[in-house]
Amino acid sequence: MTRSGILTIRTPEGIEFTLLLAGPVTRMLALAIDLAVIGAAGRILQSALAPLGFLGADTSGAVIAVAYFAVSLIYFALAEWIGRGQTIGKRLFRLRVVDAAGLRLEPSQVVVRNLMRFVDALPAFYLVGGAACVVNRYRQRLGDLAAGTVVVRVPGPSRPDLDQLLGNKYNSLSEQRHLAARLRQKVEPDVARIALESLLRRDELEPAARLKLFSELASAFRAMVVYPPEIVEQFSDEQYVRNVVEVLYRSSSDGGRASVPPVQIQAPGAQA
Repeated sequence: MTRSGILTIRTPEGIEFTLLLAGPVTRMLALAIDLAVIGAAGRILQSALAPLGFLGADTSGAVIAVAYFAVSLIYFALAEWIGRGQTIGKRLFRLRVVDAAGLRLEPSQVVVRNLMRFVDALPAFYLVGGAACVVNRYRQRLGDLAAGTVVVRVPGPSRPDLDQLLGNKYNSLSEQRHLAARLRQKVEPDVARIALESLLRRDELEPAARLKLFSELASAFRAMVVYPPEIVEQFSDEQYVRNVVEVLYRSSSDGGRASVPPVQIQAPGAQA
C-alpha cells in the first residue's frame, strides 16, 4: 500500500515496515550525476577508440555509439548491483533501488530495469520515464514496472533507542569481534531493519506467528555467520535475533552508533 509517497509492506507474519518513495525531481537530479559520470567515461572511451578513424566516419561513429551504449548499461547495472541498489548519483541523493515487495534485489531485476532505461529516455530527457513516475502511484518508471522495483529514499543516520529495546545485557556475539564484523558485512540493511522492527513489534504478534518469525530470522542469521556452538546453543531464537540486532546497530567501540540505516516505523494500527 502507499500513501503520500510512502510504501507500506506487510510480511506474512503481520510485521509492517515502510519505505519512503523517491520523487521524479530527486531521481532526475541523481540521474544527472550518473550521466555526468558516464559522459566522462565516454570521453575517455572516445579517445581510446580514436585510432578506428581510418575505418571511416560512419563506421567509427557506429562503433563509438555501441561502446557508449554498453558503458551506460554496464555502469548502471554494475553500480546498482554492487552498490545494493545505489549508483553514485543515488548515493549522493540518498536513494536506493529495492524490490517492490521488500525482497532482495536480484541481478535479473537490475538488468531488466536498466535495459528499459533506453525506452524511458524517449523521446528525450527521460520524458516517458518521468511521465510514468508522475502518474504511477508507486512512482515507478517503465523499467521499474518491468523489473518489479521501486526507488526509495534512504533516511539520514539516526540511532534507534537501543538502550530501551535491548538493554545493557551481556552479548557474547559481540565478543567474537571478527565474527561480528563479518555479520555486519553480510547482513543487508533491509534485513537488519526487518529484524529490528520485529523486535519492536513482537508483543503485537500471535504466539505462533512470533515463534515462526524469529525462527526464520535466527536461521537466516545463523547461516550467514557460524558462531561456536558453546556460545549460541543456550539462546532461544528471539534472544539470538536480539543479540544480532545489537551487533548490527551498536558499535562495540562507542556503544551506540547505528551501523545500518534506521527503520521508519509506522504506529500500530495506522492506516496505510
